[in-house]
Amino acid sequence: MSRPPRPGTNSDARGRRMADKARGPRPPRREPTPRVDEGPEVGVEARIAAGVLLNAALEKRNGVDEALAFREVASLPPADRAFARAVAMAALRRLGEIDQILDRRLKARPNDQVVTILRIALAQILVLETPAFAAVSTAVKLAERDAKTRPYKGLVNAVLRTIGREGPGLTTAEANLPDWIAARWRATYGEPVMIGLALAGRDEPPTDLSLKPGADAAALAQALDGFVLPGGTVRTGRRGDIAQWPGFDTGDWWVQDAAAAVPARLLDVRAGETVLDLCAAPGGKTLQLAATGAAVTALDRSEARLKRLSANLARTGLDAQVIAVPAEDWDDARTFDAVLLDAPCTATGTYRRNPEALRATRPTEVAKLADVQHRLLDAAAERVKPGGRLVYCTCSLEREEGETQVLAFLRRNPAFRTVPADPAAIGAPPEALTPEGWLRLLPSQWPEHGGLDGFFAARLERVG
Repeated sequence: MSRPPRPGTNSDARGRRMADKARGPRPPRREPTPRVDEGPEVGVEARIAAGVLLNAALEKRNGVDEALAFREVASLPPADRAFARAVAMAALRRLGEIDQILDRRLKARPNDQVVTILRIALAQILVLETPAFAAVSTAVKLAERDAKTRPYKGLVNAVLRTIGREGPGLTTAEANLPDWIAARWRATYGEPVMIGLALAGRDEPPTDLSLKPGADAAALAQALDGFVLPGGTVRTGRRGDIAQWPGFDTGDWWVQDAAAAVPARLLDVRAGETVLDLCAAPGGKTLQLAATGAAVTALDRSEARLKRLSANLARTGLDAQVIAVPAEDWDDARTFDAVLLDAPCTATGTYRRNPEALRATRPTEVAKLADVQHRLLDAAAERVKPGGRLVYCTCSLEREEGETQVLAFLRRNPAFRTVPADPAAIGAPPEALTPEGWLRLLPSQWPEHGGLDGFFAARLERVG
């Protein structure tokens, strides 16, 4: 169990000890600074936008990205949009704990609009350290604006002021996980790991950068107040517009979680080889492969998502053939020395950066996507030359999308065998190595470095 912070603090002593044990030292968080209300409407529109983003995330996958284009959000000044997103993400990360706090203070739940106002206010007070008087005042103003919430403005004021005065009380980090996700992870990894996974999602993670060969990682880390991870990723707690960071204009790096950088290293590509990157967008792995000097072909079904890859290739001066086509429909007879398949998945391993991934995913999606992965793996295998290699990976924590897929593939394809991974050689946590020689990276691993996204990766070799 853990206790959310009282207003004006990061966490209580007990919660801090538990989080530190699970995660270890991290770069300092630099959250957007909340704005204190000065007039009757100052700050209100940004809080409305935060509620829009929060509810969009709870309704469907990619809800936050879509809602950023909504009038309530897009019409705000950039600083207010950033603030609204920070509040919504904080509320998503701590939603279960926030609701535990509210359930103790509410005899009966009011309507959804009132609940949203309370959630947004508590996210500001308990996570972003907004002064309590400012968050409470703005929440009451929000309640006053609409006929459906106006009768509850006294309730909003009383509940928030009571929590501010008496503290939030005990909560559990695992409450932030949907019940079915918590049950699956408990069954798969055990209770202690499940709790560690829940703790890993409570705070905004740092930003990770992958570097081009020849870029000075130590110098960049120093310029960004960060440090260099095993494998060469630079990690920083800096926030803000990355286009203004050192090395962006010169194409020295691209944003890529440390875990996402592992599969391309596992493929062990060398200059002059031919490489196929399937389901390539948004393209971080393609950039890694191109940086080796290999001849890279990158495929993805989404032409829109490939635009970001093409832009990053131009910015970094790297080269790859980019083709918008579904991998299983690609009409090309070529085979390759190395093939990387980062298959579509539930993305449950990315919840540190995308907390909406857990809220938007449904149990039925696991089986549906496992069928897609099955077909893509077989299509990828046909592209591997004799003696060539294939890396299969997903950013999912579900076994059906990782270990189970590879076991079934090896039974269907006796021409392939596992090549055991060497975590130390590719910048992966040693505890990620499975008995089969695959990698199962968990967000609760690497606590001394501040964690990483969840991934599964297996390297296979065609021997026949």
